[in-house]
Amino acid sequence: MADIDLSTAQKAVEAAIAKASEIGTKMDICVVDAGANLKAFARMDGAWLGSIDISIKKAKTARFFDMNTGDIGGLSQPGGPLYNIEHSNGGLITFPGGIPLKNSEGVVIGGIGVSGSTVEDDHAVASAGANAV
Repeated sequence: MADIDLSTAQKAVEAAIAKASEIGTKMDICVVDAGANLKAFARMDGAWLGSIDISIKKAKTARFFDMNTGDIGGLSQPGGPLYNIEHSNGGLITFPGGIPLKNSEGVVIGGIGVSGSTVEDDHAVASAGANAV
């Protein structure tokens, strides 16, 4: 199985921090490996404590399903095909800010999760981290 290495995970975190700083927000940023295990993490100074767990769960959710968490959120609304999925796997986060990470061949090698601002900002920061991979 392909997996993200530490250097690449740290590049994703650094790119996410740069984007968060650019837009003036403070974030908790998590990168998990292909097995959804913690690989790299950063809590920017002043970032919300409650967002630590959310960022980790966003990264894991993105990797568990190899989908952006916001896309899963659209499917998990009442009447949707994945309604109540957020209660599985020890708790998932199904709003934007989690993105699967892929290598140059398009193989999923991990996930990034970001939390600490609006869902739009969370997604933008996670995207910056994902694009660094």
